[in-house]
Order: sequence, then C-alpha cells, then structure tokens
Amino acid sequence: VNISILIVAVVIFLLVIHHNFLSLSDFLRRELSDPSPLGLQPIDFIPAAPQRLADERNDKEISVVIAASDERLGGAIAAMNSIYQNTRANVVFHIVTLNDTVDHLRMWLRSPPLKNIRYRILDFDPRVLEGKVQVDPQKADTFKPLTFARFYLPSFVPHAEKVIYVDDDVIVQDDIVELYNTPLKPGHAAAFSDDCDSTSSKVAVRGAGNQYNYIGFLDYKKETIRKLAMKANTCSFNPGVFVANLTEWKLQNITKQLEKWMALNVVEELYSKTLAGSITTPPLLIVFYKQHSSIDPMWNVRHLGSSAGKRYSPQFVEAAKLLHWNGHFKPWGRTASYADVWEKWYVPDPAGKFNLIRRHSEAYEAK
Repeated sequence: VNISILIVAVVIFLLVIHHNFLSLSDFLRRELSDPSPLGLQPIDFIPAAPQRLADERNDKEISVVIAASDERLGGAIAAMNSIYQNTRANVVFHIVTLNDTVDHLRMWLRSPPLKNIRYRILDFDPRVLEGKVQVDPQKADTFKPLTFARFYLPSFVPHAEKVIYVDDDVIVQDDIVELYNTPLKPGHAAAFSDDCDSTSSKVAVRGAGNQYNYIGFLDYKKETIRKLAMKANTCSFNPGVFVANLTEWKLQNITKQLEKWMALNVVEELYSKTLAGSITTPPLLIVFYKQHSSIDPMWNVRHLGSSAGKRYSPQFVEAAKLLHWNGHFKPWGRTASYADVWEKWYVPDPAGKFNLIRRHSEAYEAK
C-alpha cells in the first residue's frame, strides 16, 4: 500500500512539473512575439553557443547592435565576422533590419563560418519616424530609415547596462572587449570618437562645409540653434561607432530628446544645408554637446571611404583596432582603399544577391 501511494505521489508531482513547464513555454513564446510600443519586434534569437565553443570562450557577454539593410547586408556580415573571430567573449549581435531582409539575413547567417554566432534579429518599423523626418520627394530613394536605429538602443537591448553600436561599413581587428570597457564619465550616456582626434586628418569635401565642427552640421542662422549657446567651432564626433551606457540613456530620456530635435528640424529646418544629406548626426550632436566621453581613436579609424586613394600607411591600417569606410567608397565596391582587408572577413552570399549589388556599386564608383 505504501509503495502504491508513493508511486501515485510521484506521478502527480511529474504531472504538475509538466504543466508548469508548458505554461512557461507559452509565456516565453508570447513574450518573444509581442511587438514593442516602437514596433521593434524580435524575430530570431540564438540563446547559447554550442558547449564546445562556450568552453573555449570566457563568460564576458558583449551586446553589439548593428543595422543591416539588404543592399548593404554583406557589409554587416563582414563586420560581425571580424568581431566574432577576434574575441573570446560571448558576443551577442542585435541585428536591426527591415522585414523584407529577414529571410536573406537568416540564410546568410547559416553559412559555416557564421553558424556559431549568437544573434537576435529585430524588425525595425519605419513608422516610428513619422513626423520626425522630412524626406525630400526628389531624394526619397536615398532615405535610409535604419540609420536612425542607433537612437532606439534601449528598445533593442532592454536588459543590458551597456552596448556597442557599430555601422555596417567597419572591420574590427582587435578584441571588442577593449572597446566595451571604455570608461564613461559619471552622467555620460555614450562615448564617441571626436573628429579632432589624432587619426582624423582633415578631408576637404567640395561644397560640404566643415565636417569636423558643429557649424558643418547645424544652421547657426536659426534662433533655436543660437539659443543653445553651443560654440560653432566645437569639435564634432562620429556616431558610426560608440559605446552606450543604457542606464544613463534611459535616465536622461536620450531617445525622447533625439526625437524632439528631429521633430523640431521638420518644422524649423535646423540642420546645415551645406553638408551632403546628413540628417542622423545633428540631433546627436545637440543632445550630447559636451556630455559624452571619448573612445580610443584607434577604435574608429575612419574616412577610408572618403576617396579611392589610400590616406593611411599600410602599417597604420594594420595597427588600427577598427577600420571605418565612412564615405561614398565602400569596400564592397572594390575601389575603396584597403578593400583587400575587408575582403578577408567577407563571407560570400549564399543567395548570390550581394554579388549583383557589388557589381552595381563598382559601376557607380567608376562614373
């Protein structure tokens, strides 16, 4: 009789455990499928690396946010591959993209060199930008919603205290942990690379104004800008690579501040007209005026895409921790400087679509 009672008790216990497990599974599925208020919806999440790989890497988890548009997807793939291969940390990539890119991205990430990468895919809804961005109808095809993804970092990584944001036209040649460990001063929500740093020699761009000072990005004829009392000759910073303290970001409502200046620009046209089409950098410059820390300039060696010529020596490029091809000459077009460095980290597109984009890019640059 005692044995029978014990067996019945064990069966009931197992049934209760099974029921609770199913309830938890349903809850987790609902959590992952519910879109956030901003329309930023998780699509994929790879929660853990294989045990063998986990044993080889340390426990340091680094959150990296990167935007991936379909026409530049090869760039994002090369950037992620270079980060992953050069660190022993557990990097989790939060890949922000548009809905029509998801299948292509997922297929590419199944390529053998990338199969162990941990990632989360987020669908960015361009409707969050309504009323905040004024698009010139004649240049509508040049409007890139994903350039504003960096404004919404807490929505992508809600539980992280710190994240790294990188553009898709970068290659990392050192351990990303060093960039992640960049010290931020108390009260600072982000650390950027100043455009007056030692690695950023001036680039004269015809008709583009001064790209290295605030006056190159903001219209100082406007009263709203003048009232901010920001010196026009203040050194600007590059927002293509930065480290963010999300605790401070949320405390200071950085996203809301950025959206405020975006909306004001729609009404008052506060951005400089001389700088070729930059509508992402100005609100960041305003919000972070003298309120940001600095990253090591070797972690954002940029302007490799400013021209087809080589502005840095091979020795300097080899020593750089992060290379940034900001500018018109992207490394996947092959006419940019040091495209061979980028090619080393590029993983061929299994769908073949990016090969067509590269050929089109080469033809455009040749003109």
